Amino acid sequence: MKIEIRQGDITAIRADGILVGLCEDSGHPGPATSAVAAVDALLGGAIGALLDSKGAKGKAGEVTVLHTLGRMPCRLVAVCGLGPQSKVTIDRVRDAIAEGSRALRKLGSSSIATTLVGAGAAALDHGAVARAIAEGATLGLYSFVKYKLPEVGNVERLVIVVRDSGDASGLQDAVATGVAVSEATNLARDMVNEPANYMTPSRMAEMALDLGSTYGFEVTVLGKEEMAILGMGGLLGVASGSSEAPKFIRMDYTVAGGGAARTALIGKAITFDSGGISIKPSDGLAEMKDDMAGGAAVIATMSAVARTGVPANVTGLVPATENLLGSRAYRPGDVLRAMNGKTIEVITTDAEGRLVLADAISYAVKEGLAPLVDVATLTGACQIALGKQYSGVFSNKQELADRFLGAAAKAGERMWQLPLADEYRELNKSLIADIKNVGNRHGGAITAALFLSEFTGGVPWLHVDIAGTSNSAKDNGVVVKGATGVAVRTLYELVRSS
Repeated sequence: MKIEIRQGDITAIRADGILVGLCEDSGHPGPATSAVAAVDALLGGAIGALLDSKGAKGKAGEVTVLHTLGRMPCRLVAVCGLGPQSKVTIDRVRDAIAEGSRALRKLGSSSIATTLVGAGAAALDHGAVARAIAEGATLGLYSFVKYKLPEVGNVERLVIVVRDSGDASGLQDAVATGVAVSEATNLARDMVNEPANYMTPSRMAEMALDLGSTYGFEVTVLGKEEMAILGMGGLLGVASGSSEAPKFIRMDYTVAGGGAARTALIGKAITFDSGGISIKPSDGLAEMKDDMAGGAAVIATMSAVARTGVPANVTGLVPATENLLGSRAYRPGDVLRAMNGKTIEVITTDAEGRLVLADAISYAVKEGLAPLVDVATLTGACQIALGKQYSGVFSNKQELADRFLGAAAKAGERMWQLPLADEYRELNKSLIADIKNVGNRHGGAITAALFLSEFTGGVPWLHVDIAGTSNSAKDNGVVVKGATGVAVRTLYELVRSS
């Protein structure tokens, strides 16, 4: 989709459909100078009539589509609710554009135009609004149709109409950033939506190599032999039941004058998780192709960071493997040795994510990387605790947690900090090894995070559990049904703030 910024009048733009914002309490149908009021006048008061009849209220998430019947150059008008004027935020704008764009696409629009929605009503920064519009449309119109016959056409052009010629030239960078980050998020969605017979560890490594070549970051891929030399017993143990070769993917983005500091982004990538010998129930097993969502998020984030030239050094680490049954598969009761020398008693082979992350975190510590941020579809317990809209956050350094939560707020992704409770550490104690890979059924998200913390060596570290948020059952604003690409936008903002 091509996005352009043009000075002019939204009512005179030639496009299949236009989007206008409507606040819940902005008058009838809005301030006289607003785009929605101008459209209402040309449509003979149709929007006002809808408000009178309660056919539209301006509530957040509401979209009402009107046919112009030849009264305007466009064929359709999507009136997008923003909620009360006092509560209009960048997040509301982003979601409104996503909902409105989908509604217009469903009715056959291939070109869409909009104004700086919400900028006047809520005095929002014009650059932030322009970026939100680019993100809302790019994320909201995403669909994964690679293996299907097309059902609807694509929106090929989006025009952001501004009144000031200065805005027309000054908002390009904001839009470009929004597009880059959103396309990276959609890349992560593509990777997660792919079937596991396609998105193998080797294919993930190939994609990282291709992206590194395109955007200018270095990629190194380690195989079994290199992992064995490094002592990555956790990753090799999980991989032992699969004929697919595991890969340890390292991506390095370096900027001139970036200093010695180098953030590490670590993403769990179990490209299919059967549970191993501790096999999962058949219900929902097909969804276990998404257990590599953390790795996909890290690869995609690296592409966005390099594409936009963020002035910070960052390394991405992705331990990628399948977790399957086989004659050589690791077993419950086995003891594995992680890269940092700690031994791990395997209580269940279905707690494999923390085993591969233990090696990745140990590797990052050995390489002198800091801070460390890992992203993983780690525990069902986190989904039970926080539901499907909030990712869980744990950290051994509150300053890092505050930075990360600030980045999430700016990105518009819901994250919630949970306690890294030392009193629960004893639940991970093993009789025969340094630690066991699962505690009891209580506080599962916390004990999993505590397990990971044992491999950080005291380095500032943060863990994001995206088990509940990596996939969505329905469209909701910028979140679409299927893979969500969660954490890409937050990781990008975190690196930007370094």
